[in-house]
Amino acid sequence: MERVIERGSGLDVHQETVAACGRVPGPQGQREQHVRTFGTTTADLLALGDWLDAHGVTHVARESTGVYWRPVYSALEARCTVLLVNAAHIQQVPGRKTDVADCVWIAQLLEHGLLRGSFAPPAPIRDLQDLTRYRKVLIQDRTREANRLHKVLQAAGIKLASVATNSLGVSGRAMLEALVHGTTDPARLAELARGKLRKKVPALQPALAGRFRPPMRSS
Repeated sequence: MERVIERGSGLDVHQETVAACGRVPGPQGQREQHVRTFGTTTADLLALGDWLDAHGVTHVARESTGVYWRPVYSALEARCTVLLVNAAHIQQVPGRKTDVADCVWIAQLLEHGLLRGSFAPPAPIRDLQDLTRYRKVLIQDRTREANRLHKVLQAAGIKLASVATNSLGVSGRAMLEALVHGTTDPARLAELARGKLRKKVPALQPALAGRFRPPMRSS
């Protein structure tokens, strides 16, 4: 089979170790294979980069599964071409022997041009992705907590959401804080309304009459 990449390496990345296989031309024109295991600390990844440089490796391939690939990719992307390969694509390539290590098999596939890299955005875009994904998680957490609070109030017979458009607004928070601190008088709770909600004080009083028991304060 035609060789596409002269100096390539396959990486098998785990949480604490990175197994690297470098396949390069030998002094007599034969293929040489070098296998070494590195740690995953920053110093270890720099040592991995130096090891690849020492062998003249120009292309590196690894599976793009989990999150362990990210520090490895960041450490190597400026030093050589790094391919993030879909694990399913690697498994679909026939011909693997049972005694061949993952890193060796990846290196062999890379050498013959049988791997297709997935899109990896540049570092600024990856940082933006992290921020937007974290923001989405925070919004989802907030929604879950708001729904849980609504269920607690409904269980206590308090219909704040039926009167207030936003039960977690300034007025709603003041009423909820008063409830948590033991105030259960509907008239006193309704008087905590602010702004436009003041017009709904008569409707708030019956809506805030319920059985908010002590265990509900901690939930």
